[in-house]
Amino acid sequence: MSTSLDAPDRLDQVMDGAGLLAGAANIIMQLAHPGVGYGVYESRVESGQLFRHPIKRSRTTLTYLVVAARGTDEEKAVFRRGVDRAHAKVRSTADSPVQYNAFDPELQLWVAACIYRGFEDVTRALHGDLSPEASAFFYKEGATFGTTLQVPPEMWPTDRAAFEEYWNRSLANVSIDDTIREHVLSIARLEFLPTIISRLFGPMNLFFTRGFLPQHFREEMQLTWSEEDQRRFDRILRTIGAVSRRLPNALRELPYNLLMRDLRWRIKSGRPLV
Repeated sequence: MSTSLDAPDRLDQVMDGAGLLAGAANIIMQLAHPGVGYGVYESRVESGQLFRHPIKRSRTTLTYLVVAARGTDEEKAVFRRGVDRAHAKVRSTADSPVQYNAFDPELQLWVAACIYRGFEDVTRALHGDLSPEASAFFYKEGATFGTTLQVPPEMWPTDRAAFEEYWNRSLANVSIDDTIREHVLSIARLEFLPTIISRLFGPMNLFFTRGFLPQHFREEMQLTWSEEDQRRFDRILRTIGAVSRRLPNALRELPYNLLMRDLRWRIKSGRPLV
């Protein structure tokens, strides 16, 4: 596929709403690390549980992405404090299968790396290969997905080659057991939404989830993927990308632009952010 995206001026210029098609795949990648997976699965933060509060949880997750990408330093700090209050309750117990702590910078680095990798994969699938300038910019700015929380800047791999080494090394930590597998499959099938929605759109979302997952994660999830699946996936994503590039920015960036407005309204009115 030919290069379609030149060097952007800001990270938020590549926040294409169509990238939400890869949302469940990215969640699977994050939760494939047992410390992250069980931290989410066993979380005692009732208000942040996706299957109990799907709208609130989805809003918080997507708002984190947009505030990391286009928020001011002050907005990031305010949002970080809200997340920290929730994360303070996310710690393993004596009964947990693995040990975890939501403040562990290594776990947060893995989450940030998955988010960055997801944005990169989505951009290539929709718009083609990145130019060298765009790739370098995109990678440097990607550190914000970690540093907006507890990841020190020096923990972010120095360049894209160093990131690839980190990524390949970290794959050794990827392990999805039956409990986490069934949990994230339920997310991919949209079973946290009303039954009629999950039945209508769950199979399609699972297809996109399988398509966006790197092969190592597909194997851990015990999901199949054929050459015909790949051809179909590529055709659909090329079409979506072509349409997306022709949309006005206000439409292409939905829902991220609305979530940024909502965040600023919540800060101004003193409402909870998380």
